Amino acid sequence: MSATVRGVTARATARTRASARQAYELSGPLDPTEFYPRFGPLPAVVAVLDQSGEWDTIGRTRRLVLSDSGHVIETITDTEGPGLFAYELTDFQRLFGMLVSGARAEWRFDDSTNGARISWSYTFFAKPARRGIVWLIVRLWWGRYMRRVLPPIAREVERLAAQ
Repeated sequence: MSATVRGVTARATARTRASARQAYELSGPLDPTEFYPRFGPLPAVVAVLDQSGEWDTIGRTRRLVLSDSGHVIETITDTEGPGLFAYELTDFQRLFGMLVSGARAEWRFDDSTNGARISWSYTFFAKPARRGIVWLIVRLWWGRYMRRVLPPIAREVERLAAQ
């Protein structure tokens, strides 16, 4: 996305007893179908298709199939371990396809006392004349959704790191 395009962003944070490096390495390969349920008008992730390789390299892509019969394409754009993992989302379908031209997700991992802090930001880029609707969806649902989704991911990272 162009740096001049303003998006609508939501953020969530969670802590884990795993290190930042462990959180970075273990969170990427997690199966999205296990952590992204339906929430209000937001569909669940029900399948991952066409993944172009391990989910850890710039340029890798995959298609997430959603419970509303739509999909979205994710493409990794940044892998600066153990601090940053980011990807862009394109080809939204259904409701979001009418509202946004794309999105960007960033995961940051910072060591802190007794583990790491995971920070997740998600920015939607609204199509012309739709920013108000996107802002409302992000404020009413997406931010709350992220705050529900991230803690189970952090717990799973912690569980895997302890093995």
